[in-house]
Amino acid sequence: MGIVNVTPDSFSDGGLYATTEAAVQRGMALRATGADFVDVGGESTRPGAGRVDLADELRRVIPVVKELAAAHVPVSVDTTRAAVAEPALAVGAVVINDVSGGLADPDMAQVVAAADVPWILNHSRGTSRDMYTQATYDDIVREVSAELMARVDDALRAGVRPDRLILDPGLGFAKRGGQNWALLAHLDEIISLGFPVLVGASRKRFLSAALGADGENRPAAARDAATLATTVLAARAGAWGVRVHDISASADAVRVVTRVAQASSVSRKRA
Repeated sequence: MGIVNVTPDSFSDGGLYATTEAAVQRGMALRATGADFVDVGGESTRPGAGRVDLADELRRVIPVVKELAAAHVPVSVDTTRAAVAEPALAVGAVVINDVSGGLADPDMAQVVAAADVPWILNHSRGTSRDMYTQATYDDIVREVSAELMARVDDALRAGVRPDRLILDPGLGFAKRGGQNWALLAHLDEIISLGFPVLVGASRKRFLSAALGADGENRPAAARDAATLATTVLAARAGAWGVRVHDISASADAVRVVTRVAQASSVSRKRA
C-alpha cells in the first residue's frame, strides 16, 4: 500500500503532494512501481497534529481519488470521517483506512457496511494531540489485541461482514519506542487473531533507535532502509500488507520472501 499524503504537514512528505496534480502523479508512480493500493489521506495524523476542517479534507481528497480511480488505480482512503469516506467511495475508492479504528465517527461503520468494502481498523488511543498520554500498557501485545477485537465486535454489530475487516496494530499511535518494537516482534500474535493484518512502520520515528548514534538526527526520508527491514519482518510473519512511502524496494522484498517461502515448501515436500 503506497502512501499519498495530500497535506501540508505530514511528518515525512507534508507539502510534496499538496496539489491534486502532484498527488495524482505520485499515486500513478506508486502504482507503476508495485503498489496494490494507493492510500490517499487529507489529514495528518502525526503526533500533535490538529484536526482539519471537513471541507478542507474533502477538497484535498476527493479530486485525487476520482482521478486515480478513473485511471484504474485501486484507492484506499485514509480518513476517520464518514462524511469523507462516503463521497470517496462514490467516486471510486475501494478501501477505507480508519486510523481511529471506528472510534472517531460512529457513522463510519454504517457507511462501510452499506458499501461492503474492506475496512482497515487501526489500533490507537485518544487523538493525535493526546495519544502519548495514553501510551501505558502492562502487556502491549495482549492489550492491543484485545482492543482490536473490541473494534471488530463493534463493526460486526453494525453489520460489517467479517471478511471485510483488516487489522492494523497501529505502530506509533499511542505507543512509545519499545512498545512498537514489542508489537513488531510479536506480529504473529496479532495475525493469529484471524484477520488480515496491515503493518504501517514506514519512516516512523521509533525506527531511529535502531540506526546507530546518528539515528535520531536522520530525517524521515533517510529511514527507508529501516522501513524495508520491517517489510521483510511483516512478510515473513504472514501480514496481509504493508503501508509504505517507498513501494519499489518493499515490493521487491516481498517477492524475495515469497520465493524463499515457496522454496521451503518444495524442499519439505521432497523430504
